[in-house]
Amino acid sequence: MKAQTFLPCASVLLVLISGCFSYRELPVEYDYSYKGRFDKYNSYDFLIQGENAELMSTSGTTIYNAIESHMKFLGYKKKSNRPDLLLSFRVFADSLNFRGYNQPKIEDWMAKKDRDLEYQRMKIGMKEGTLLIQIFDRKQKSSIWQGYATDYYGKVDFTDIRDVNNAVKSILNKYQFFADGFLEEQQKILSQ
Repeated sequence: MKAQTFLPCASVLLVLISGCFSYRELPVEYDYSYKGRFDKYNSYDFLIQGENAELMSTSGTTIYNAIESHMKFLGYKKKSNRPDLLLSFRVFADSLNFRGYNQPKIEDWMAKKDRDLEYQRMKIGMKEGTLLIQIFDRKQKSSIWQGYATDYYGKVDFTDIRDVNNAVKSILNKYQFFADGFLEEQQKILSQ
């Protein structure tokens, strides 16, 4: 009898736990610079200009926190004085045409680091409710990576914290570069 009552409880617990961790990956596109030194960065800060209306909104705070959490997970240190990377984000409420690039997957490019590849421009039609996250190399003074998500099945609801977190996760799952020295540091900690 106890085995019978345990099984339904375990099933309910499993469903609840999986519901907490599941999310619906949005269609994401990203572009990157062939001048990016993705394996050499270890610090970041946000590029905030004046009274940033995006950041003052509830969804802006959620986006900011989700980006910060992802960067921390990858081992980056937030640093206000001369960080390697500057991060920015923007929500586009209306539809727009955006210039992107047709490029090899960033993982494939990193294996060869061919900095002489040609950029193949392409226009991307973005629907309403698009989130754009950009990463700039502070020393180069240029964008090295940008990711954007829009839900082709309907707009992202930027008043819903789950939708916002889902959009940020979907984008930043395409930026999977650990901070320079982070993995070695973790290996030392584990070996002690």
